[in-house]
Amino acid sequence: MAERSSGSAELPTAEDTIALGASLGEGLQAGDVVVLSGPLGAGKTVLAKGIAQAMDVDGPVVSPTFVLARVHRARQAGRPAMVHVDMYRLLDHPGADLLGELDALDLDTDLDDAVVVVEWGEGLAERLSEHHLDIRIERDSATDVRTAIWQWSTP
Repeated sequence: MAERSSGSAELPTAEDTIALGASLGEGLQAGDVVVLSGPLGAGKTVLAKGIAQAMDVDGPVVSPTFVLARVHRARQAGRPAMVHVDMYRLLDHPGADLLGELDALDLDTDLDDAVVVVEWGEGLAERLSEHHLDIRIERDSATDVRTAIWQWSTP
């Protein structure tokens, strides 16, 4: 999916969620920011696995909740790394400095040369880039089917 479009999809299985992430991940470029939002257990990390799959980065992709961020290096020269960030711990701190927090981690990668995928980043990740991909995942408690809605924001 090379175009920067918006859309929605029903995701009955984890495999469907990974496939959507892979589809969206194909069009990502260095400097892009992806904001994943939704309740606990919605499938944000599963979607990030699909993005990583399309980007062909080193894994495994797991929730970075306790380390805040993980860098997944590109397997092919010239391709961007994926920085997987989880802002859950900073939710209680609305004035949190996301750029400062990421810089303090000394990630050994320039964020301009990577795709930054942020879980729980709504309201914070937008500070990384005015142009970003917002993906919201909701889970139907009666059926466990997830629905994803995505849209590129523009400055």
